[in-house]
Amino acid sequence: MRMMISFAALFLSVILLQLSSGGVGPLDALSGLQLNFTTQQIGFLGSAHFLGFFIGCWWSPRLMGSVGHSRAFAVFTALGTMGILGHVLSENPYVWAGMRVAQGLCIAGCYTVIEAWLQAKVTNDNRGRAMGTYRVTDMLASLVAQLMISVLEPAHYVSYTFLAMICCAAILPMTLTKSSQPETPAAPRLRPQLAFASSPLAVAGVLVAALSSASFRMVGPLYGTGVGLQTSDIALFLAAFVAGGALSQYPVGWLADRFDRRHVLIWLSLAAIASCVFTATTTDLSTTGVMLTAAIFGLTTFPIYSVSAAHAHDFADSSERVELSAALMFWYACGAIAAPWVASSLIDAYGPPALFIMIALGHALLVVFGLVRMQSRPANETRTPYVYAPRTSFVIGRLMSRFRDKTGERDKTQ
Repeated sequence: MRMMISFAALFLSVILLQLSSGGVGPLDALSGLQLNFTTQQIGFLGSAHFLGFFIGCWWSPRLMGSVGHSRAFAVFTALGTMGILGHVLSENPYVWAGMRVAQGLCIAGCYTVIEAWLQAKVTNDNRGRAMGTYRVTDMLASLVAQLMISVLEPAHYVSYTFLAMICCAAILPMTLTKSSQPETPAAPRLRPQLAFASSPLAVAGVLVAALSSASFRMVGPLYGTGVGLQTSDIALFLAAFVAGGALSQYPVGWLADRFDRRHVLIWLSLAAIASCVFTATTTDLSTTGVMLTAAIFGLTTFPIYSVSAAHAHDFADSSERVELSAALMFWYACGAIAAPWVASSLIDAYGPPALFIMIALGHALLVVFGLVRMQSRPANETRTPYVYAPRTSFVIGRLMSRFRDKTGERDKTQ
């Protein structure tokens, strides 16, 4: 019972973190438009968030080792709260970018602590249920965060204060739990070249996943405003993307476990290209039609990271899984830092449809590279199970590696 209460505290912190961080991104985009920020400046805010996220992924295991889980969590939550509150003190986009770096640090750091704590508490008997609950909680909170945009007034101190209060509240479950603090795990070595050694196609896949997800989440509100959506419609537009991604996880995982994962990756990219081209070239879609295209876009692009990660792990040893997961996260973070700024620059130059044209070109390159790689290396006969891999911290690999290995061993004995 004490263990389940400990899990409940972790999951409640995840919900509060997602609600605050998931709401800040689109709110910043809409606030930037109201404050006459340029399109490039709004995209730069999204890039700043992922810069902070990358720094946090690298720094947080080391801070946690120095001061412990609870104190590290308090530090990162304080940074996130200050980052949100700092928006109301200035209307300078570059000051806001600095605040978004702090918010990115908060998210990476807090997830590192939560996942390290979860890793220390789960057992082989409850690992599957704990991870399933964790992933569903994270996804549902992200969905609700997008819907919150419909009730948050852009560029208003009440909106940012409300999100700051939610971020600050995330510290309560972690500090009030009576569960003993676990030992601090060693920080994984960051070896970006390990991902290339395992699968160059997987690296390309996570870069395209970053191009799709980061640019849509951070710059999507600019597209929605450009095609005439109201604020409440933009909230549904972003939520439809998350919902489509959530619905696709099981069927895509089923396909990825039964067919060559490179085929699944290529077909997902082809479907994403069709979705992007249709969205970019159709100018008379109704609001419902725009929502459907966002859901299809999420359905085709959201699983690409997990399929790419599973393909990379097929060629890795069990001893490499943690570092491989960290390497894939590194490449995702690199793509996510660049994507929002590039997308906003293209929108500024060529209009809202340029967002989806850019993403379509990225997926077209992934299709070509996938076909080339299929000629270079045969499929691996022994495969790890498909696992939805959250892009949350470098230490997520510790949870995923054991889950993959234990599931794989179970499958071999059946």
